[in-house]
This record gives sequence, C-alpha cells and structure tokens, in this order.
Amino acid sequence: MRKLLLAVAALLLLQACSLFSNPFEDSGKQARGEYLVALLGCGSCHTPGALLGKPNLQQALAGSDTGIAWNNPLLEPLPGILYPPNLTPDIETGIGSWSVQEVARMIRTGLGKHGQTRWVMPWPSYGKLAEEDAIAIAFYLKSLPPVQHKVPADLKPGQKTESQFIHLGVYQNTPASAPLSK
Repeated sequence: MRKLLLAVAALLLLQACSLFSNPFEDSGKQARGEYLVALLGCGSCHTPGALLGKPNLQQALAGSDTGIAWNNPLLEPLPGILYPPNLTPDIETGIGSWSVQEVARMIRTGLGKHGQTRWVMPWPSYGKLAEEDAIAIAFYLKSLPPVQHKVPADLKPGQKTESQFIHLGVYQNTPASAPLSK
C-alpha cells in the first residue's frame, strides 16, 4: 500500500510541475522557429533601433519606435506609417493574447489579429512558407520572455507624427535595350 501511495504522490508531483512549465517548450519546434526568425531577419524591423542601425538587443523583437512609411514621403508629405509591432508574448503590448495559429496566419497572410493588413511586412514571400514553418516561428515567438514595449500607433496618410520613420524605396532596373543616359 505504501508503494502505491508513493507512486500516486510521484505522479501528482509530476503533474503539478507540468502546470508550471512553458507550454511552448518543444526544443525541435523552438529551435526551428529560432532559426527561421534569424534567417528571415525579423529582428531587423521588430527590434528597437535596428532600422537606424543601432539595435537594442535587450529588447530584441519587442517592436520598433521607428516607423516605416508605406507610401512615398517624397510625393506625400505626410505618408502613412506602420510601426513594426512587439513580437514577444507580452499580454499588453505584444502577442501574448494571440494563439499560435493567429500568429502563423499573420506571418503567411499579412493580416493582423483584427484583419488589418500589414502593408510593409514581406508576407507575399512569407506566404510561401510551409505551414509547419510558420507554426514553428509562432511557437518560438510565444516561447520568448515577454518584453513590455508599446510602439507608436500606425498612421494613415495625412496624419502627423513626432516619431522617426524610414522609407524603403522600390527600385527598377533599366531594361537592357533602353539607352543609358550620360
């Protein structure tokens, strides 16, 4: 009887310990997601300071205070600006309230949790990711320590900002048959 009680106690202890473990600790998925996040350069936009060449690695993937203009500021004096959001699982300022499936959908479609399109995110390319790779990325992001960092609100064209922003231009090659100007 004593052995049975010890076995039951050990099982209950193991079950109690599992209640406090990170549900996103799956070393295979986590490692694959970490690899893909590095390969895709997510931190290049989603880390404070990275867009200006001075990344704050203490807040890696916690969103950017520097926005990205999604229309040309040379043609539109007050362009629309998106601020790369916090990708850590902070409940208030990050993806803490998102499911793994919602994060994976956003990566592959560019649609935020409430259906808004993230215009400057390279989702047309990311849409070609295998579903299991998008899930691995989401799994990894959800496993990170939460970092509370609120980024500025996105702006529509015509709205003023006090925050810095950059513009990524669209460049075209000159066709080989076109004469080059001197």
